[in-house]
Amino acid sequence: MRHARLLTIAILSAALVAACTTASPGWTYVPAPSSTPAASSAASAAPSGSGNPGLVTISAVQFAYEPLTATAPAGVPFQVSFQNKDAGVGHNITLHLGGATGAELFKGPIFNGIETRVYSVPALDAGAYAYVCTVHPTMVGTLTVK
Repeated sequence: MRHARLLTIAILSAALVAACTTASPGWTYVPAPSSTPAASSAASAAPSGSGNPGLVTISAVQFAYEPLTATAPAGVPFQVSFQNKDAGVGHNITLHLGGATGAELFKGPIFNGIETRVYSVPALDAGAYAYVCTVHPTMVGTLTVK
């Protein structure tokens, strides 16, 4: 009886260790790169050729946002086309008043890449907002609403 209990504990322990060490896609936390990312062009509320003046395009690439700045129209709802280019890694976009630690005004769902989702954002007043990843809070960009 005692040996059966010890054998059961050993099997459960081995299964737990195997489950925790198996490499599978999912959420991970990787610190932001220590080097400053190269400057990228600003997204706008009317990307060329989009035909949609209320569409902002932002991507997540190697645990950083691209571009680091974007512009959206003030006083009207708009959409964010968010492309997660990090395979098997969860990212999203949240909008915060002022800086990254300001009040959270919008939170898009977290999803694993490689995929694109379109978030519908309610109208915001003119001003500066931070866009931040819930999973990787060191991923920060600036949204200018005007």
